[in-house]
Amino acid sequence: MEIKVNLNDLKFRYEVYQLFNVYFPMNNIKFLDSDNSDYIFYIDDKIMKFNHKEYSKEESLGEDIKNSLRRFLFLCLKDITNDIYPWGILIGIRPSKIALKLLKEGNTEEKVIEIFKEKYLADEDKARLCIDVAKAEERIVNKDKNNIAVYIGMAFCPTKCMYCSFTSNPISAHKKMVIPYVEALMKEIREISKYVKEKNLNVESVYFGGGTPTSVSDGEFMMVMDEIYNDFIKDCNVKEFTVECGRPDTLNRNKLQTMKDCNVTRISINPQTMNDETLKLIGRTHSSEDIKEKFKMARELGFEDINMDIIIGLPGEGHKEILKTKEELMKLKPDSITVHGLALKRGSIMYENFILKKGIQMTSQEEIMKMYEESRNLAQDLGIFPYYMYRQKNMVGNMENLGYAKEGKECIYNIQMIEERQTIIALGAAAVSKVVFLEEDRLERFPNLKDLHEYVTRIDEMIEGKKKLLDTLY
Repeated sequence: MEIKVNLNDLKFRYEVYQLFNVYFPMNNIKFLDSDNSDYIFYIDDKIMKFNHKEYSKEESLGEDIKNSLRRFLFLCLKDITNDIYPWGILIGIRPSKIALKLLKEGNTEEKVIEIFKEKYLADEDKARLCIDVAKAEERIVNKDKNNIAVYIGMAFCPTKCMYCSFTSNPISAHKKMVIPYVEALMKEIREISKYVKEKNLNVESVYFGGGTPTSVSDGEFMMVMDEIYNDFIKDCNVKEFTVECGRPDTLNRNKLQTMKDCNVTRISINPQTMNDETLKLIGRTHSSEDIKEKFKMARELGFEDINMDIIIGLPGEGHKEILKTKEELMKLKPDSITVHGLALKRGSIMYENFILKKGIQMTSQEEIMKMYEESRNLAQDLGIFPYYMYRQKNMVGNMENLGYAKEGKECIYNIQMIEERQTIIALGAAAVSKVVFLEEDRLERFPNLKDLHEYVTRIDEMIEGKKKLLDTLY
């Protein structure tokens, strides 16, 4: 569907586009210089005027021009659609930073809530959530440039999930590249480990993600894990070593034992949903029973910090389906959960095949709100608390991704990654290193090549490029 907007002053195009995108996600929003537009928005140095069919509204322009414009437009679109978006005009990916800044300036929590409600039109529960997350993150966020995190990416998955836009190559179609990739990755691990030790840097956390690290064979997985253990874990003071097992169909007792032997402290077994029909629809080749079996196996082997991810807003899911997922997770009792809102990314199969070609009906805003409420109930029943949060573009319901954990089991890597106050050295195809200059409050990125063949053949170039950037800090 195309939404035609007549905006007289295009210097405000970005702000206007953002708000229309909240109320009309997945629509083509087009700016036209025509009275035949669906919506007419006029702004000058004194007033704002909005027109749509029989709806018309006018208001004086405040001193804070951009936020004044956003509030006015948000309320106009709310009147027209009757949809409720609890984040108001907050668009940024880290709203908890606003709360933390306000608290540091000496504002009380009640004053922060008042600012969120009046300035940003955000609901009180979202303001309180930002305060809780800000206080949790502040306890852990990095303050020493010599503390770093290491991210290691396995660029393979058993299949590609329909909602995924990450670099993840279906392993069946790339079998010949697995060993060359593993060898290149191990070389990158060894060389960067040498650099870290030469510079006397402290590795606070190691995160092995992907893709799906466990999608390779038991032997290939053990090779990489041994390399990580010998170079970054053994005889080091690492606080946290996470492996994102992700897909239970790639997990077995051998791989879990390998992780245990390599001192992995935290694992993720991610159902996304506990409804089998949805699992098939989104391209996951496992059942809810597989999830429960592998979770129990991990507990039997002594894993005491297990995270589970769920996604709200998957096609065909509503309140009934999230209740089923909630009930099953309550039985398992994970130590943390991460609640993701479905983000409709243009690089995903779901966007290309379902949204564009098949016109699949997405979950209504009312259902999304109910589903998020059930995720909060789940966290409360599990005795876990919000500790990190971020938002993405094109999330169903314009909601948030939120991590909950037991006290003392918050994922250190997640906080450092989202706060961008710690250097993260990233290894593997498509992995992006972030070098943080704390005193200058800036960061520089170094992306590894995405293509598997290019990554393997140009691994030395990427190692040296990363070292060269790190040398500007250390």
